[in-house]
Amino acid sequence: MSVAKRVQQWATFGRMWYLYDAKWQNPLDSADKIKHYLAGSHKPIYHPLSDCGDHVVVINSHDIALPGDEWEKRVYFHHTGYAGGATWTLAWELHKTDSTMILRKAVYNKLDGNLLRRGRMARLHIFPDDKIPDKILENVSAQLRQLRLVPRRLDHYPQEVVHNFPKLFDWPEEHVIR
Repeated sequence: MSVAKRVQQWATFGRMWYLYDAKWQNPLDSADKIKHYLAGSHKPIYHPLSDCGDHVVVINSHDIALPGDEWEKRVYFHHTGYAGGATWTLAWELHKTDSTMILRKAVYNKLDGNLLRRGRMARLHIFPDDKIPDKILENVSAQLRQLRLVPRRLDHYPQEVVHNFPKLFDWPEEHVIR
C-alpha cells in the first residue's frame, strides 16, 4: 500500500463528538439512541466487532424524566462482591446521590455485553447540568435531536400570544380560581 493511500484512510475511523440534551427525556429511551452512536452502528463501515463508535456528551442529566411513578418503583441493583453485599436502591434515591448514574446504567445495560462495552462506555461523557469543560466542548461537532420536545411554561410566552389565544369557555361567576 502506498503512503498516500494509507493517509487517506486515517479519517475513516475518525471519531466525532455528539452533544445530547437529556432535559425532560426518558433515560431508557435516550439510552437506545445513544448506544447507536457509541457503537458506531450509524456508520456505513460498522461491524459488531469493530471499534468505530463516536463520543457522546450528555448534558442536563439532573433533569431527566421517568414516566409515571417509576421514580418510586424502579429499583437499581448493586453488589459489593462480599457475602450479603447486595443492595437495591430506588431511582429517586440514586438520582439524589448521583444524578448521572441512572443514565449511565441505562446506557450500560443497552450496550451489547461483550468486551467492547467498557471501551464504548469510556466515550460517554455525562454532566448533571449544562456546564461542560472547555476541553470537551471544543471537540463537539454535532448535536443529537431530542426524542421528546420540551414544553415551554406559560410564563415564558409573550403576554400578547397568551392574550390572543382563543378562549374556549367562560368561567362561571361563582367559580374560584386559585
